[in-house]
Amino acid sequence: MNASLHDITPHSFTELQMPNPFDVVVIGAGPGGYIAAIRAAQLGMKVACIDEWQTPEGKPAPGGTCTNVGCIPSKALLQSSENYDHAAHAFAEHGIKVSGLTMDVAQMLKRKDKVVKQNNEGILYLFKKNKVTFFHGRGTFAGGAAGAWQIKVGGKNEENLTAKHVIVATGSTPRALPGAAFDKQRILDNAGALAMTEVPKRLGVIGAGVIGLEMGSVWRRLGANVTILEALPAFLGAADESVAKEAQKTFQKQKLAIHTGVKVEAVKCAEAVTVSYSDSAGKAQTLVVDKLIVSIGRVPHTAGLNAQAVGLKLDERGFVAVDEHCKTNLGNVWAVGDVVRGPMLAHKAEEEGVAVAQRIAGKYGHVDFNTVPWVIYTAPEIAWVGKTEQQVKAEGVEYRCGSFPFMANGRARALGDTTGFVKIVADKRTDRILGVHIIGPMASELIAEAVVAMEFGASSEDIAMICHAHPSLSEAMKEAALAVDDRTLNL
Repeated sequence: MNASLHDITPHSFTELQMPNPFDVVVIGAGPGGYIAAIRAAQLGMKVACIDEWQTPEGKPAPGGTCTNVGCIPSKALLQSSENYDHAAHAFAEHGIKVSGLTMDVAQMLKRKDKVVKQNNEGILYLFKKNKVTFFHGRGTFAGGAAGAWQIKVGGKNEENLTAKHVIVATGSTPRALPGAAFDKQRILDNAGALAMTEVPKRLGVIGAGVIGLEMGSVWRRLGANVTILEALPAFLGAADESVAKEAQKTFQKQKLAIHTGVKVEAVKCAEAVTVSYSDSAGKAQTLVVDKLIVSIGRVPHTAGLNAQAVGLKLDERGFVAVDEHCKTNLGNVWAVGDVVRGPMLAHKAEEEGVAVAQRIAGKYGHVDFNTVPWVIYTAPEIAWVGKTEQQVKAEGVEYRCGSFPFMANGRARALGDTTGFVKIVADKRTDRILGVHIIGPMASELIAEAVVAMEFGASSEDIAMICHAHPSLSEAMKEAALAVDDRTLNL
């Protein structure tokens, strides 16, 4: 009697001579996928990773949205534009005289592409080093059952794989504005925003989230007149209110025109892009721009997975449905990153990828959503972890806050960047840190201390008693912790 797929156990591969048998097949090589593949291989499993991203030349480009059209290239452009802005407006104070300053956008993009390529090649190297078999193409469920999933790799060279475990890490795609599809010419998603070959005179941005603010900042520094339209009534509603107010005030000084409480009525594209919208008072307005970046969120990418055919459950919003361990409804099928619930952050995806690899190997896997840091790489940078003051207040928790401005920090003064502050929210009874919020220089690096402290259940007193190097920006963290108990020393 022939065994059916449902009768196959994880140990049946060799006996039945299944094609390309693997312990783990990862579909997607973004931050969640490639990290999961590497960790699984480190744990002694035979691993394959499938990814369809490619360079303009058709070569593999692993790394997903983050590496190719997200985190990495955006930071490259932010750095280039910030250097230009400093040369134009800040160098003189340091005694550095610049004349005939120009911006070579083509060279800026060339550098950005080089940074992306280095990351692509770095991931391929890590696969080789860790003995992860890489397949370039689209991964699709072709049938099977727990312990013997069949995965088809579509592309130039089709392959058929068999996996004991499958990890879905297919990421997300940008959400389009209804009636205004991305055309890659005038109406742009994040990829288009990173590839403009010249500085537009008038740039519109719909959505004042991370992508909108970062891309708006890049092109504003290079000379564009930037207008940002946000549907929500409050600016940066996810951030602490005090941070959001400071950020909005600073961005307005930088000549970023930000309008909240906006309702977009229509977008028409001809020689220019015309956006018809109602402002927060309900008054009809019109915005005419040369380019329009639409950054109103992202949606899970499950197209091509063949999820319905194998019964892989998606939730009402289109995410792959998983439990707290990232298990799907199918045996030995897991999912991580943007394609599942939770914040769409590369580092969250990485943590889930490692945790799933650990669980497959029978070890402990850990992901704590309460200590996942958030960062916006504008100038000033914005970063936070844990709960905001308004969240703590709404929960009825008695708390104390301590803040310290970078204006009073010696290192910030020497840098010439004193905008912002560090704020710590702590439980009034136990002094345990509930949240840390930073706006200012190098906030993306400073937030790591807060994450470590919260992971270890630290109190504000713990940070206040730690010796911080002088002069350093990190002293603002110590002073904010001292301020929780009304005993800051340098203010």
